[in-house]
This record gives sequence, C-alpha cells and structure tokens, in this order.
Amino acid sequence: MFVEEGRLSKNFLSHKLYKLTYLSQIMEQLKNIKNSLMKRHEVSYIVDAEKNPNFPEMAKLISSEMKKPEENINVYAIQGKFGRNTFLVKAYVYDSKKDYDEIKVLCKTKKMRKTEKEEAKKAAEEAKKAKEAPAEAKAE
Repeated sequence: MFVEEGRLSKNFLSHKLYKLTYLSQIMEQLKNIKNSLMKRHEVSYIVDAEKNPNFPEMAKLISSEMKKPEENINVYAIQGKFGRNTFLVKAYVYDSKKDYDEIKVLCKTKKMRKTEKEEAKKAAEEAKKAKEAPAEAKAE
C-alpha cells in the first residue's frame, strides 16, 4: 500500500501518521565500533526521511535502537546529499553519563580552556573586591 520496492511512498511520508517510531524501522546501521579507550561505541546509520532529521530526534532514535539513555548519546554529524532522501548519521554512544562528561572536558579547545580560566580569575577578583568593600565600610 504505502511501501514501494522497499522504500516508503511519498503519500505515506506526507501522511499525518508519520512518526518517529516508524522512522526507526527504516534506519540501517552501517557500523558499530567499540572504542574501549574512550568507553563508547562509534555508530553510523543511514536514515530514509522526507526532510532533514534533527539532532535530538536522531539521539532519541539511536537511544531506542542501542537501548541506552539519550544523555549518553552525542550525535555529531547528519550528512545528506542534494536530491536524496537518505542521510548519514554519525554518533557516539557512551557507556555512562560520567564517561560522556569526562570526554566532553577533554575535547575542549585551547581557546575554550583559556577563556574559562580568564572567567574564573575575573570571578575571583570580584569576590575579593566584594570582601574588601564591607571591611572598608566597617572601618569607617
């Protein structure tokens, strides 16, 4: 009815019943590599969709496919080609939230770390000035 040669017809994709649950049936896993050093799985999927899938939507689908919580998934690329309804989705699926947070800190660039240090220094100076201001007011 809606399926033609293993693909969805345009009538079904524009139909109101098109939901994420059906989209999971037309996801095809290309690779699933276990990276034990980083404590994650590096996965790639090919997804058939009428419009571009977004990152939170893909995280939800991958979490249901891999049976891991959404907060452990980092979707870092969704690539499509002009005129095609297939998209390559790449993601990292971490074993735990703790592992995800540790890797996120390691992946910061030198510039990001430098700005964080500068912000911490400014906050420390403001706190020091705030402590000195009440002490001067009491002395007067």
